[in-house]
Amino acid sequence: MSTLAVHDHGVVHHEEGHEHHHKATFLNTYVFSQDHKYIAKQFLVTGIIMAFIAMTLSILFRIQLAYPDRSFPLLETLLGRFAPGGRLSPDFYMSLVTIHGTIMVFFVLTAGLSGTFANLLIPLQVGARDMASPFVNMLSYWFFLTASIIMLSSFFVEKGPASGGWTIYPPLSALPEAMPGSGLGMTLWLISMVCFIGSSLMGGINYVSTVLNMRTKGMDLWKMPLTVWALFLTAVLGVLAFPVLVAGVVLLIFDRSFGTSFYLSDIVLNGHVMPYEGGSPILFQHLFWFLGHPEVYIVIMPAMGIASEVIAVNSRKPIFGYHAMVYSLIGISVLSFIVWGHHMFITGMNPFLGGVFMITTLIIAVPSAVKTFNWLATLWRGNIRFTPAMLFSIGMVSFFISGGLTGIFLGNAALDIPLHDTYFVVAHFHLVMGSAAIFGMLAGVYHWFPKMFRRLMDERLGYLHFWITFIGAYLVFFPMHFMGLDGVPRRYYALTEFPAFNRWLTVNTFITWAAIMAGMAQVAFIVNFVYSIFWGKKTTQNPWNANTLEWTAPIEHHHGNWVGEIPTVYRWPYDYSKPGADEDFIPQTVPYSETMSSNLPHDFEDNPAGLEEYTKWTIANKANEEVK
Repeated sequence: MSTLAVHDHGVVHHEEGHEHHHKATFLNTYVFSQDHKYIAKQFLVTGIIMAFIAMTLSILFRIQLAYPDRSFPLLETLLGRFAPGGRLSPDFYMSLVTIHGTIMVFFVLTAGLSGTFANLLIPLQVGARDMASPFVNMLSYWFFLTASIIMLSSFFVEKGPASGGWTIYPPLSALPEAMPGSGLGMTLWLISMVCFIGSSLMGGINYVSTVLNMRTKGMDLWKMPLTVWALFLTAVLGVLAFPVLVAGVVLLIFDRSFGTSFYLSDIVLNGHVMPYEGGSPILFQHLFWFLGHPEVYIVIMPAMGIASEVIAVNSRKPIFGYHAMVYSLIGISVLSFIVWGHHMFITGMNPFLGGVFMITTLIIAVPSAVKTFNWLATLWRGNIRFTPAMLFSIGMVSFFISGGLTGIFLGNAALDIPLHDTYFVVAHFHLVMGSAAIFGMLAGVYHWFPKMFRRLMDERLGYLHFWITFIGAYLVFFPMHFMGLDGVPRRYYALTEFPAFNRWLTVNTFITWAAIMAGMAQVAFIVNFVYSIFWGKKTTQNPWNANTLEWTAPIEHHHGNWVGEIPTVYRWPYDYSKPGADEDFIPQTVPYSETMSSNLPHDFEDNPAGLEEYTKWTIANKANEEVK
């Protein structure tokens, strides 16, 4: 039988029947596993735990903002010296804001999202037995876990965890004497981040190597699902950008411990002139944001890939504009490296240079808009199945649109200068990055839960989780736009001292209760998640009738993914509801010769032999119809 497909002879193929011949024990199966599927579960569970910790921290400081003059004895019982008299101390408030932001940006939305789905999906969707280096993959998780433990351990040092904001700007981060959170807590923050970046680099190199070198027969780049494209480009961004933060952190450690002056100059502390000369805190901002803006896309691009896959599967339609989606991801990746200066408009930047950064920032909205319109076009007139994963994907698109529109405001220097460091910025990035990425992550959990745990999550609890979280997130972050427009500054411990801002106290109270409501919805998720792992309904091999390779692997986990030969790929991953097909989906492993009635001329753009055979079949079939 003819396959009518051009195979990619430039990729490395696995030997048939390849297996890992090591004795299975509890330790090497579940703890020090080198199987990418178990490592994905480890990243997911650790990421969920870190997310709940970060959410708890946010509720604690939201209570302070809602009731700045009220005492809560329970807080003193729980937090001890950090909440004397039942009120958070100002220093500890800043520490909560700092660690909350750090955990969410790096430990949940970077490692939890990419670590989970890059590990789970890349080998399964490109047709590989495992990652390029399973051992390095295992190390990437253990570096991540080590970084998480070090970060959380800072709550147990005498002066408390790091403070100064998740961006750790000098001089608060460079002078151990600046405030309580600038001491040992900041040192632990820096050590934790070095371990975290080591984890990200090991993972990223593995992901890139696997995509480039280990695709199965027939899997060329234009047959890869958008999830793999997004995770691949995310890994490239991480490998290029994270080392810059390491350099910034190393210089910061030198300033803190060895008396150098990379970031410090003309410092007076408690009336004492410090011996620092010649440094500039602006240098740190350049180094931090050179990572910091690609980091925004390291966070959101995996969610984009997940949403693209889930929307196509549950709309029962081909993804609209596949090539445009890929090129927009590439465009976002390139442009993300030349827009970092829009975080620094108020640093005294040369107006010409500010104009350059403003233009590149507005240009990056173009590929983002392409993706948004393509998602909407895929949804348009689709035969939509409103699974929990689909709802979270649509929610991700909603947050990306509403949060992204305010990014156009902040990308304009004339508007950013008065809005900088106000609640408008908080609202913007919590919608476009925080909420959108979290919803993309949750969509992925609901969609690929059967592949990870061989069971289905409960849909009713999934719907409850979605609606309360979706409504709660908008109730929390949308009002902040109006606070920011009125000039209300972020990170302030209490606004009651300022008559101009005191009128927003009732809004802060409303936001706090909305946050508590959204936090309670996550209880439904965690109950659903844990219950379904052990007692959920058992899944079939392909519960969503999807086309991608991971659903051809056996339900029972096998280290090597497929028993025997890895399937060959013949077509792109989005052949849904194709006219003339017997079913509304055609897996990538089905040759075109088996679907002659549904083939189209453009299916054979790079396959002249296949096009010739298809033409012959069409002529013969037309002749038979005329005879009949």
